[in-house]
Amino acid sequence: MPMTDETTSRPPRGPRRGLILGAGALVVAALVAFALASRNSEAVAQACIPAQETLARVAPTATGEVAAVSVHSAPRLAPEIAFTGPEGEPLTLADFAGKTVLVNLWATWCAPCREEMPALDALQEELGGEEFEVVAINVDTRNVDRPRAWLEEHGIDDLAYYAENEGTLMQTLQRSGHVVGLPTTILVGEENCELAVLKGPAHWSGEDALAMIRAALGRDEG
Repeated sequence: MPMTDETTSRPPRGPRRGLILGAGALVVAALVAFALASRNSEAVAQACIPAQETLARVAPTATGEVAAVSVHSAPRLAPEIAFTGPEGEPLTLADFAGKTVLVNLWATWCAPCREEMPALDALQEELGGEEFEVVAINVDTRNVDRPRAWLEEHGIDDLAYYAENEGTLMQTLQRSGHVVGLPTTILVGEENCELAVLKGPAHWSGEDALAMIRAALGRDEG
């Protein structure tokens, strides 16, 4: 009976040991990631606790002309996005902390966006001030002088001009699931916590929308 060379039939130990160590490292990395995610979730929950009362007021107002607004079951930190202000100054939503904002993403090539602009302008005229602002951010990436001119041509003069014309903001919000098309509108409370999202247009100067914003501000309707 032929003898077997034990040294050649025995599998090499090096690769197997490497696989075991590699698998162990992946498990540790996964546990660390889970712990960090849990810690981040706890931090978000803590930061947005004050917004829970606001959310409770807003939720019942998603009816009628704003019934399509998706009100979150719990407030979450607003997305980290960068854009420019009326003078070209760099801004993020954190710069509006202390104020309730209705963030609207629009473009001149988007027909529903153009149609709802007068209503957003009227909403700003009606309720805009120290406590509330419509932050309409233009996201055109071509003919970037056109959006401001379009607003002037159509008498949209109560909205401050905000813009992000490189496409970065849209990419960020598409990855986060906020945006599938335009217009998209995000309601952010004074704690910089996101309360609701609408993927599509709405009549933002109608009584239903006014009631929603007043609820976010803690004001009685009327």
